[in-house]
Amino acid sequence: MQFKKRFTLISLFGTLTIFAYLIYIRFHDSFSKDRVLRDNVNYGKITIHNEGNPRSFLLDDFEGIFSADLHGSPANRSQWETRQDWRKCRMETCFDFDRCKNGFKIYLYPRQVPVSAPYAKILSVIEKSRYLTANPMEACIFIPSIDTLDQDVLSKDYVPEVDKKLQSLPFWNGGRNHLLFNQYSGTWPDYSEELKFIEQAMLVKSSMSIDWIRYGFDVSMPLFPKDHPQSGGDLGYLNNASNSIPSLRHYLLAFKGKRYLNGIGSDTRNSLYHIHNAKDIVLLTTCKHGKGWEKLMDDRCLQDNDEYEKYDYKKLLYNSTFCLVPRGRRLGSFRFLESLQATCIPVLLSNGYELPFSEVIDWNKVVVWGDERLLLQVPVMVHSLSDTKILAMRQQCQLVWESYFSSVDKIINTVLEVVKNRIHKNLVRPSYHWNTVPGAHVVLPEWSDIPNSYPFYYGPFGEKPSEKFTAVVYATTPVTTATPALFRVLKMVSKSQYCHKVIVLWHCDIPPPPSHKWPTDLGIPVRVKTRDIKSINARFYPYKEIETDAVFNLDEDVLLTTDEVDFAFGVWQEFPDRIVGYPSRTHYWDEALNKWKYSSRWTNEYSMVLTSGAVYHRYFNYLYTNYLSPMLLAKVDECNNCEDLLMNFLVAHATRQSPIKLTQRKQHKESALTLKPDQPEQLHFQQRQDCLEEFVEYFGYMPLLHSVVRLDTMLFKDPVSNMRKKYRQIETVQS
Repeated sequence: MQFKKRFTLISLFGTLTIFAYLIYIRFHDSFSKDRVLRDNVNYGKITIHNEGNPRSFLLDDFEGIFSADLHGSPANRSQWETRQDWRKCRMETCFDFDRCKNGFKIYLYPRQVPVSAPYAKILSVIEKSRYLTANPMEACIFIPSIDTLDQDVLSKDYVPEVDKKLQSLPFWNGGRNHLLFNQYSGTWPDYSEELKFIEQAMLVKSSMSIDWIRYGFDVSMPLFPKDHPQSGGDLGYLNNASNSIPSLRHYLLAFKGKRYLNGIGSDTRNSLYHIHNAKDIVLLTTCKHGKGWEKLMDDRCLQDNDEYEKYDYKKLLYNSTFCLVPRGRRLGSFRFLESLQATCIPVLLSNGYELPFSEVIDWNKVVVWGDERLLLQVPVMVHSLSDTKILAMRQQCQLVWESYFSSVDKIINTVLEVVKNRIHKNLVRPSYHWNTVPGAHVVLPEWSDIPNSYPFYYGPFGEKPSEKFTAVVYATTPVTTATPALFRVLKMVSKSQYCHKVIVLWHCDIPPPPSHKWPTDLGIPVRVKTRDIKSINARFYPYKEIETDAVFNLDEDVLLTTDEVDFAFGVWQEFPDRIVGYPSRTHYWDEALNKWKYSSRWTNEYSMVLTSGAVYHRYFNYLYTNYLSPMLLAKVDECNNCEDLLMNFLVAHATRQSPIKLTQRKQHKESALTLKPDQPEQLHFQQRQDCLEEFVEYFGYMPLLHSVVRLDTMLFKDPVSNMRKKYRQIETVQS
């Protein structure tokens, strides 16, 4: 009996052993095949490109082994793509640069279903981008209209089965050259970052961790709230009173927010009470949030809740030198952008957080990095910073906020510029473009790679603008008299010792007069341009004939003397990033109508200097043509008006500074006109009012700044006693 039992047990054991061995052999063979395939793919030996055409970076015998699978049916190709480790994607392996030979152009898939409010804002930015194309065959980047922004399954904005919807896109191709946006991934309790549906697409994500991001491929963007402004946005809160040394506020360090009682993020916020002293360090938390918080409350909750209610969040924010930004459930926090806007230096407690746009923004100049495990060191860290360092960091907070984060427009346009820099490496912006005034968006790298080619960098780099200017005269009237106004302007400007050449833009229905009828005694080159001068925007085109830094833009009938031209150019050399000139206009806020109004009245204040007699840097011509939306240029073309207003908007937006008005003769003064509705001047004025409103709507704010500064010939840099008669012509002109 015992023998039978032993025999049965031995037989059973042997059978199980053989069965386990067979399973092992089968699994080992399968694993080996997959590993060979993965290894060769990961080392760049096989790469799938558009339309199933493989292009190998390292050609070898493995291509022949797997060619049948790669060129097989779409089902087989899709199966192969799901096997590869998509987290190892880089631009060199998962991006088709051939699609970008025609430039950086973006194709936006048509909207088919409603999307969440934040994603609608993102799509709106793309729709008015100067990179947008309606032709997918010439596109470099593809952006789906499928809302991938919120992938928390508990959210009302969650979109299910995103992977199937993406794969059904006609140009998906495994995600190559596609840009996907995401703010929330994962859900309670682990809040995983993993989004496997992205495949080979680039991911633009909030709360990105250094362990997850595919460097040089994905983009970390900030976590922004649903009510974040579409365009414009608030200015940084570094006012004149606080823009000085010492740059300290009432509180040294502050925070007010939720305290998580358990789960991810709870350890950091639950420990803040250790350094809170209710004097210079005020760190407030509340347990009162979420469902069933009373069941989880600890002994400190009631006391924390009471203390929390004593302080107003905004007052605390704007009166603190440093703002603590601890992690939330995810690594990112809304406190980050709020601190930047308040120019309250962020102190980060979020280990492993990949800061937004860290590829281009030097965050060491902006934030203080703390360690969640070393909370008690934070007070020592903030106390150790000098007053000069604090002021510099607060100024940098304002720069990055206003340039890259104050609106959804700026956030998404920054994303596009980061991606563009990777694709067109010959146009990579240097670090100072991103991290110094005025910021990278208005410094187009296509213009030049030399700092002193831009009007913004003369001071920081110790350079000076050129000693000559190019006069650009806008002509719209036929020459019918012996001494037309155009010829008078040519003779006047040619007498200037600083004039390099004159370019006449002939915007007239009849041809210009023959060459022998033009003045012959000017002494400087005169170039008359007739080709393509069909639009009023041609006034600000960056013509290759403009070789000087300064452009003096003039109307054909402007009343200026040579001394006035010389004086304006001298002033501009001191302020090369401004518009400097004579005729001025202003704007004001109409409380009754609740909108901005345009005014041509003669007042002490002004906010615009018209380009009928003004000098500015030639880069602004390039910016006008290549930076502004085609919609704005079309508006100017439509009304054949407002080009000077748009140039003032552009320069003020780029520099955050007002133009400079010069003292002028009485002939230039225009009295307030009382016009009837049927007069042409009234139509002209109404067009400019309409333009002003449309420009404000596009920029999202009013960039024009008021000024009362006027520079006079007797006072500008001259000792009045012995240099009073330098500009004699101005004083002798009869009024």
